[in-house]
Order: sequence, then structure tokens, then C-alpha cells
Amino acid sequence: MNAQQSFDAEIDAITDAAQLRSTLVARAVALAPTLAARGPACEAARQVSAESIKDLKDAGFFRMLQPKRYGGLEAHPNTFFDVQIELGKACPSTAWMFGVVAVHAWQLALFDARAQDEVWGEDPRTLVSSSYAPTGKAERVEGGFKLTGRWSFSSGCDHCEWVFLGAFAPSEPGQPPDMRTFLLPRADYTIEDNWHTFALKGTGSKDVIVDGVFVPEHRTHKMTDGFKCKSPGNAVNTAALYKIPFGQIFPRSVSTTSIGIAEGALAFYRSVTQTKVGAADGKAAAEDSSSQMAVARAASELKGIRLTFRQAYDEMMEAAERGEPIAIDKRVAWRWESAETVSRCVAVVDELFSLCGARALFLDSPMHRYFLDVHGARAHYANRPEASGRNFGRVQLGGRTTDFFI
Repeated sequence: MNAQQSFDAEIDAITDAAQLRSTLVARAVALAPTLAARGPACEAARQVSAESIKDLKDAGFFRMLQPKRYGGLEAHPNTFFDVQIELGKACPSTAWMFGVVAVHAWQLALFDARAQDEVWGEDPRTLVSSSYAPTGKAERVEGGFKLTGRWSFSSGCDHCEWVFLGAFAPSEPGQPPDMRTFLLPRADYTIEDNWHTFALKGTGSKDVIVDGVFVPEHRTHKMTDGFKCKSPGNAVNTAALYKIPFGQIFPRSVSTTSIGIAEGALAFYRSVTQTKVGAADGKAAAEDSSSQMAVARAASELKGIRLTFRQAYDEMMEAAERGEPIAIDKRVAWRWESAETVSRCVAVVDELFSLCGARALFLDSPMHRYFLDVHGARAHYANRPEASGRNFGRVQLGGRTTDFFI
């Protein structure tokens, strides 16, 4: 048995959920310094390095939400997001890419078994990227669909052999829109290298272009099936993990990195402030009341955010394990909490950044990366709290939800 096989065997032998979480989080903490050191090169290359992808694979992180029948771990969602937070402290771009790409193992488990076999049958370590916004066109043809268009923001696409693309399938007159995810192999699309940004620079979130490609029916997944928790893949992947609504899993994959960013910013601020002495007055920065209150507020806020996330996933998993449907009012509240999280993290980082002084402006300071990247995360559609907040308020006031991505 080689070192990697021994490493895999360690987590494969774990049957206790708490021990699995502890082991995987410890691996993330151990990998963090390496990812942090690679941060500047990751940003310069505008994508996560092949070395980092291998490290994430070797640690078992991409297996966390993958079905056991393909060698996955079927870990509790809180374990997945605890790992992502640790990665976010070290390198926000790596954590963002990881969260988006790794969560696709969970959605692929909802697809028809034939699609799962096509992706993982020969290599269970195969990765899938995505772009869900329905910016392309799907035409129904015999046996499936013809897909054409351009999709943006496909994080980590250079490291993936398949892609999920969102589009509306033609529906019958009078029927609601049929939003689907279409699964395509690498040979059926091209990648345009247009990811030139000032935030989340290393995520490699490039455009994907498709020109009249056939996608068989079994390589599509209806969002309505994900909403109802009755997808084709549930016939073969029966764990409670796959009975959680799709709209509760994916949005958190793009909001959780912000928690890691904010926690990283707080750790950096504390480390600098503990030994900093004012050049003008010679006073210890740690004795400044503004610094003390900022740290107190940040620590309290981040503790509350973590607890809110953990409680939501505990409730979801408990309901799934009992085979009970999750009420719409809870889904709406959780969707709002996920989106609001990023704005709360932005506020934490902004206050710490404002108190850091001019040294935070230098490019070798981690604080500037935390500042830019948390604002970049806030720009994602799923992290905009306005729409989900209005919907949450509407439901609280007796109205009906207008958001079915819950």
C-alpha cells in the first residue's frame, strides 16, 4: 500500500461522523499554509494550480458529497462547509473554486444513474464545473436536446472534464418553465480565457461556449425534481444527504467562503495588532478601544454566523433522515440566511480593514486579498440578500414564496 492509499484508507475506515469531520478538518488545517503560500501565484495564473487540485483530491475533499458507491464519503454537509471555511482562511480563490466544483458531486448524485456512470465509471476522481444561469438555448430533439449558447463564471473549468449548464427546456403551452441542468463532456464545449478580474482572481471562472450539441435526456436534471427532493438519482443514492433540496445546498457553496475570508481577516488583524505600536504616539494598538471593540464584534458575529449555518444543516439532515418534507417557510428563511451571510462578512472585513492602517494597502498583506475577495463574493447572484430577504419577509407576512430555488 502506497502513501496515498494509506491516506485514503484512513478516512474510508471511519464510520463515526464526528471523527470523519475531525479528520477532514485537520487535513484542511494542515494544507492551509501551503495554499496560502501559493496564493500570489494562484492569482497571477488566474486559476488554482494543478498541484493544489491534486492536494485537494488526495485529501479526500472532493469525495465528501460523492455517493459511497463511487468511493465517496457521503459526509454531513456541515463537514463539507467546515473544510471550505478552513480553505477560505488560507486562499479565498481556492476555497471558492473548491466549494463550487465539489458541490457538483452532490448534484450529479441526483442525475440518472447512467449519467453518473458516464462521469465516474472509469475515474471516480473526475470533476465537474458549472454555470447555472440560463443564458443558452435548449431545443427539444429526438432523445434529448440540442444546446447552444455562452455561459459565464464557470469556476475551475480548466480542471474539469464535464460541465453543468443551466437552460430552460421547451415546455408545453400553459405549463411552468422547465429549468434544467444539462451535463456535457469536455469534448462538447470550449472554454474562453476571459477571467481578468480584481477579486477572486484565482478561481478561473471563465466562459463556456456550446454550439448545437446534443444532450441526451438522461444527462439532464429538472430543478423541479431537486425542489421536490424526488430526482432520478434518489433511486440508487438513498442516503439522507441526497434528500435535501437543491436550493439549500448550492447557494451555501458560494457563501461559505466568505466566512473563511472573514475569519482569516480577523486572525490576521489580531496577529498584527497584538504587537503593533503607533509610530506617532508609541501606544500599543492592542490597548486601543476601537481595536478591542472591533475584535469583539467580529468574533461574536462570526460565531453567530457559524452557529446559524450549523443549525440549518442539522435541521435539514434530521428531517431527511426521518423522511419528512421541509416546510417552505423554513426553506425561505434558510435561503435568506445564506445570502445575508456574505453581507455580514463584508461588514466584518471592512471594519477590520479600516483599522489596519496603511500597511494593509501593500500587495503582500493578506488583508487586501480578504478585502477584495469578500466583496467579489458579495457580487454573486446567490449572495445578494435583497431578493431572498424580500421573499422571506413576504412569507412572514402571509404571502406565497416567489423563489423556488429553495
